[in-house]
Amino acid sequence: MEDNEPNIPPQEINSEATPPPITSPTQEGTVFRSRVDLSPIRAKIDRVLEEYSKIIVGQSELIELMVTCIISDGHILIEGVPGIAKTLSAKVVAKTIDTEFSRIQFTPDLMPADIIGTSIYNMNTSEFVFKKGPIFSNVVLIDEINRAPAKTQSALFEVMEEKQISFDGITYPMTKPFIVIATQNPIEQEGTYRLPEAQLDRFLMKINLSYPTIEEELEIINRFKNKPGRPDIESIESILNADSIAEIQTTLESIHIEKQMLEYITQIIHETRNHSKVYLGASPRASLALLSTAKVTAVMAGRDFIIPDDIQFVAPHVLNHRMILTPDAEMEGVTAFTVISDIIKTLEVPR
Repeated sequence: MEDNEPNIPPQEINSEATPPPITSPTQEGTVFRSRVDLSPIRAKIDRVLEEYSKIIVGQSELIELMVTCIISDGHILIEGVPGIAKTLSAKVVAKTIDTEFSRIQFTPDLMPADIIGTSIYNMNTSEFVFKKGPIFSNVVLIDEINRAPAKTQSALFEVMEEKQISFDGITYPMTKPFIVIATQNPIEQEGTYRLPEAQLDRFLMKINLSYPTIEEELEIINRFKNKPGRPDIESIESILNADSIAEIQTTLESIHIEKQMLEYITQIIHETRNHSKVYLGASPRASLALLSTAKVTAVMAGRDFIIPDDIQFVAPHVLNHRMILTPDAEMEGVTAFTVISDIIKTLEVPR
């Protein structure tokens, strides 16, 4: 078997049923033959990217990562300074999915009942009835998640992990898909509360946004110079729905994973636990997160098998919030991204 070429027995290839060869963007000049027809999935994802670009300029990696999390059935934490379209990006992505959407603005006086709901006394039946809160939706945008205190943060623990709410001894399951998209500002610390490590670990990815380039900022100004007010999100067309997302997730079960790729993932996770700059490394949950997101990345690239580039692409976003650096490393200005980059450069890439 040649490098990075899937082992496909000749008898499994049907010239009529097999999709045309796909050239991987990470393996220039190498032609791969997919055993699964991924063209419908790629078409839908391309349409999502097209709808997103109607409103948002640049931030192409952000939308790719967000779509990856949604297909992987995981939650997203977006961190960045004010004014770089964190909330707007989340709204646009949510609009491309034909499901229920709710938004919760976190504030210091927000209570758990404001999120999950509370019991209301019904005068007609003389009984208490559970009134569901805004968390009962498919895509939930939590704006400035670090504004609420620990008591309110704890209300998200169960629903983010087990996708259910327990209230008065009754369990209320969430309707699929259930995705939490949260934003936070890393600069302003007054009136904010640091998210507990247990809650951070429930986010599939933490995506750190930076300022746009000068070319992108010029395009933003040109695009909206004659359009006063907020961007028209209603112009965004819904591309995905609950059924199509479930169908894509079923297709992920057919993605081929070589033993070397599984070993590569475990080596990366193991190194986070033994790095000299890391006090607390990634957990097995991070290993599973790397695997699931790498599979989606492969599908988005038109491949039905994982290559090291898929793992390396998602690793910084899957691992950066799951590691605690040593005090010395923080004083030296070392970041989690620096450590992850060092690990990836040090480990031998499987062939």
